[in-house]
Amino acid sequence: MTLSVGLNAALSGLTTTAEQTAVVSRNVARAGDPNASRKTANLVTLPGGGVKLASITRTSNAALFDKMLVATSDAGTQQTIVDALDRLDQTINDPELDASPAALVSKLAEALQKYATAPNDTVTARSAVAAAGDLVQGLHDATDIVQQIRTAADTDIAAAVDHVNTLLAQFETVNREIVGGTRRGEDVTDQLDQRDQILASLAEEIGIRTVRRTDDDMAIYTDSGLTLFDGRPRTVTFDRTLAFSPTTTGNAVYVDGVPITNSQGPLAAKTGRLAGLATVRDNIAVTYQNQLDEIARGLIATFAESDQSATPTLPDVPGLFTYPGAPAMPPAGTVLTGLAGTIVVNPSADPTQGGDPNLLRDGGMSGNPAYIYNTSGGAAFSDRLQQLIDGLDTQQVFDPAAQAAPSETLARFASSSAAWLQQMRQNASDDANYQNALLQRSSEALSNATGVNLDEEMTLLLELERSYQASSRLITTIDNMLGALLQAAR
Repeated sequence: MTLSVGLNAALSGLTTTAEQTAVVSRNVARAGDPNASRKTANLVTLPGGGVKLASITRTSNAALFDKMLVATSDAGTQQTIVDALDRLDQTINDPELDASPAALVSKLAEALQKYATAPNDTVTARSAVAAAGDLVQGLHDATDIVQQIRTAADTDIAAAVDHVNTLLAQFETVNREIVGGTRRGEDVTDQLDQRDQILASLAEEIGIRTVRRTDDDMAIYTDSGLTLFDGRPRTVTFDRTLAFSPTTTGNAVYVDGVPITNSQGPLAAKTGRLAGLATVRDNIAVTYQNQLDEIARGLIATFAESDQSATPTLPDVPGLFTYPGAPAMPPAGTVLTGLAGTIVVNPSADPTQGGDPNLLRDGGMSGNPAYIYNTSGGAAFSDRLQQLIDGLDTQQVFDPAAQAAPSETLARFASSSAAWLQQMRQNASDDANYQNALLQRSSEALSNATGVNLDEEMTLLLELERSYQASSRLITTIDNMLGALLQAAR
């Protein structure tokens, strides 16, 4: 080896060592960043000796990363559902407060029992009507909570759609830099990390799968197969509904004009916050509202008044509990959407509205004498009250759409509604815990496989230091030899 060749080799060693040290420094600086991957400086040998930096690559594991994305979407779905069910639980509250619809039905039954034992007592009559008013207010409050949750879910869907569109726009910019940089042979490892971070954020909102192409290009599809990004981002659209009532149907989310919510078809989004929010808004909250509406319908049916004529010809009419559709009765065994929010205590029997609470005992709340039970006007008349008590213990048929007990007493149906909600919470909580644990393990496995290990980086830094020293010694030796040659030439 000539001295010039040796000098060039030593200089290239110093240069590449400096470049390698810069890569190690980048790794160390982002050691605590979960979105960072380990970078590696790749060297090649030059003809005639010496080395140079050929490329910088990053450690990656596509299989583990894809599993992490799936776990992220699944965890986002379940956590969204758990949060909504926790809010729905406000309609039940602490059992000791006796504020749930089931507890209020029981309180009404107790008040009727007391009134039946003292039918001439105006105080117990007022107490029974007041218990009915508390039950009505409980149903109103529960309906308000349900619709607030649906409104909040709709608002969150709009925010999630905006976030998805923002992330897709960011992805387009970064992906273009990666493809262009890869073709030019540039270091794009930081952009690859940034793209992975965007994908992880996107997976929180909607379930995705990715397809990798040449030049590190990538396409994104929903978990149901719709294209979200392929050269350019697809438009995700949604029209927000400002306020919900029980009869309101929320709008669907569309990708390129194809609905991915409000649909049970094969293209419906399956995971991610969007899927969870749509499930809350369109399924869980609607089902629970159906249960509340069926409780209200059961109350109207139980307390309905019938024609007391010797030959009854008139239809039943609402009694203590009525609604805007009176004097017609709600259809039997069928949900009347929103009934829990519109049911009221009959003003004829409500003393706070100038009514007579004794009409609960006597009947005739409609004003038609054909519906009077206490025709003699006796103060000790209790037959009607006992009939109402028996009615609360009589099985009714409830709409299967409520997903509670299809044939049960009103009190037990209300209890089955509370049990349904608690079971949904428990199942969702268990699923969320499992999915969060799976996400944590997937993230840890990915980090272990691709992340920065400070011990490894420190070891490599020591090796680079020795390499730097060796190159320095070689330069010093060559310098001394050149000096000796020059001295000898004088």
